[in-house]
Amino acid sequence: MKQQKRAILADLLRYRETRPGPFWASTGVAAVAIFGMVAAFGTASETISTPIIQKSYVEELGVAVTALHSASAGEFVREEQIRRSDTATTLFSRLGVDDTATLSTLRALPGADMLFRQIVPGKTVTALADRDGVLQSLVFPLAGNQARALFVQRMGDTFSITEKAIPLDTQVIMKSGEIRHSLFGATDDAGIPDAVATQLADIFSGDIDFHRDLQRGDRFSVVYESISSMGKQIRAGRILAAEFINEGRQYKAVWFGDGQHGGGYYTPDGRSLRKAFLRSPLEFSRVTSGFTSARFHPVLNKWRAHKGVDYGAPVGTRVRATANGSIEFVGNRGGYGKVVILRHQGHYSTLYGHLSGFAAGMKVGRHISQGEVIAYTGATGLASGPHLHYEFRVDGIHKNPLTVALPEAPALTPDQLATFRQTASRELARVDMIRDFNLTALD
Repeated sequence: MKQQKRAILADLLRYRETRPGPFWASTGVAAVAIFGMVAAFGTASETISTPIIQKSYVEELGVAVTALHSASAGEFVREEQIRRSDTATTLFSRLGVDDTATLSTLRALPGADMLFRQIVPGKTVTALADRDGVLQSLVFPLAGNQARALFVQRMGDTFSITEKAIPLDTQVIMKSGEIRHSLFGATDDAGIPDAVATQLADIFSGDIDFHRDLQRGDRFSVVYESISSMGKQIRAGRILAAEFINEGRQYKAVWFGDGQHGGGYYTPDGRSLRKAFLRSPLEFSRVTSGFTSARFHPVLNKWRAHKGVDYGAPVGTRVRATANGSIEFVGNRGGYGKVVILRHQGHYSTLYGHLSGFAAGMKVGRHISQGEVIAYTGATGLASGPHLHYEFRVDGIHKNPLTVALPEAPALTPDQLATFRQTASRELARVDMIRDFNLTALD
């Protein structure tokens, strides 16, 4: 708790340094600007139920700051982002630690080599010092692991170095937007991370073909988790609820997990949104050649049936398994070039061709989960350019992957359904609130 309070103070000090005028006056102006934006958003703690999200957040922050002043008298928190030209000496100087003896002590500690290897450009280091500039503690996030850090703590005339998990905080973010050109363009305009945009497309991919069906004016609202540490966002978490309005049709989804069998997304009445098969093996792409009985082959220069769908994509684009299954074939096969064939439950199989390479561990008989990356797009075999050739077969007969009726996943049990309704009611209320706010702003 003490570290969190110090981190909050550091954020406030930085805000005061970078904003003109009194801090709370600047905050008021920012709040007005926020509520004038077309792309609406909000943040909420899991314990906050009031719809006046921003107001509740500011009030809680004020209480925390008051407590922090009394708990941290005489101590100062400073954060610095490591620059490309930084050495330990220049970094510590900017952190306000000019004591060469302290730096020498740190260099002599067991584990110091690992500590100083964390001086990587772009990383943010947090230091706590007393009023005389004497270092009390340091936090060095570990390179390549946002969840752990090296904590340096003064112990008399020396220091200890300990690797620990970084305390994480989860906030609930609510945002909405409107399609003008593309999904990613709309989510960028609304300040929604790409990871959330990709989840949004995955959730509704069984009902909406994001390659062909998006229309200007389509709208979406999304409630998702944001993971932060010491006041800084680390990554986006899971979507909790979402709504997508495509061509006037409304689609809603709510995340539900019972802690025993994982989780998934369901409609408000408890039907699973997860189809047994994804509609597309690529997250985002364009259809360059559809399923047809007669197509002029660009390499063979003759008319022949095209019993699959081609998706144009740069070499190396990740290819996902569209359903749970096992690998029936992996390797080279004639005009398909490098290919993976998956056998699925029942009478289904899928083929992924013209690949540039395979994901690690791909071998015949291996079980594959829906959405797992199995290969990468390329132009091997009879291909005129980089793309993915995808086939969907039922009892060995080719079907059009874009139009075939896809089987659904199992529904919730009666016991699960009762719990789900409680969760859905809360999350869908958030979706309704942010959607209605956005519509008001547009008016």
